[in-house]
Amino acid sequence: MEISHLIGNVLAVFVGITLGMLGSGGSILSVPILVYVMGVEPVLATAYSLFIVGMSAMIGGIQKANQQLVDFKKVVLFGVPTLIAVFITRKFIVPNIPDILFSTATFTLQKSVFIMIVFAIVMIVASIKMIKPMKELASSNGGKLNYFAIFFQGLLIGFIAGFVGAGGGFLLIPALVFMAKTPMKMAVGTSLFIVSTQSLIGFLGDVGGNQIIDWQLIITFTVCASVGIFIGNFISKKIASNKLKVGFGWFVLAMGIYIIIKELIFH
Repeated sequence: MEISHLIGNVLAVFVGITLGMLGSGGSILSVPILVYVMGVEPVLATAYSLFIVGMSAMIGGIQKANQQLVDFKKVVLFGVPTLIAVFITRKFIVPNIPDILFSTATFTLQKSVFIMIVFAIVMIVASIKMIKPMKELASSNGGKLNYFAIFFQGLLIGFIAGFVGAGGGFLLIPALVFMAKTPMKMAVGTSLFIVSTQSLIGFLGDVGGNQIIDWQLIITFTVCASVGIFIGNFISKKIASNKLKVGFGWFVLAMGIYIIIKELIFH
């Protein structure tokens, strides 16, 4: 095994830890690890990320379900529109983006660079949500749900998740807490089930295309991330999730800024 792949698989454990602790953040780490450490082409890395995060999140979701921390009604409410959007995005939109989006005598914007920049912007937005304290609603166990708003929020989350190869947990958790009035711990477990389903459906949109999938790489990465899920779930019982979320948010912010600088200045 190449040293870069060995390092990548060690880092994959941290992908699982963040999913187990926070119910989100797996793809925020997996895509940069795949691209910058393991040398995977960015568009392909977004596909790999969907499989890795989907399988890892499924394990975490089953753990949370056993602890009765999954609201399956809300899994369906958010899951159906996100599934539709993420599959369409991966199957039809991403493959039809031209390799060269914009070109002048001094600058060329490639598809791979554009996807990484969009991913970095999503990282920065997610980091702000993580850093900013999230207070649960007083009526988090009751109240009338706005099904129309939830459906369109689900479509938006699915489109973003499909485009950048993210699970979308960092968008789902605020939506579950504020729009669907879900307690934070329940939102984490519910998010994992939605992330798992939509990520694996999104990955199916890539299978059968022109891309050659390195199954050995993604299965090994997934196994390592799955180990991290168990560690993260254990840690989440010992440490306040809000403290972990804020610290991880600052790390994600730094990573997002790094990606933008690297892709635009040092690419």
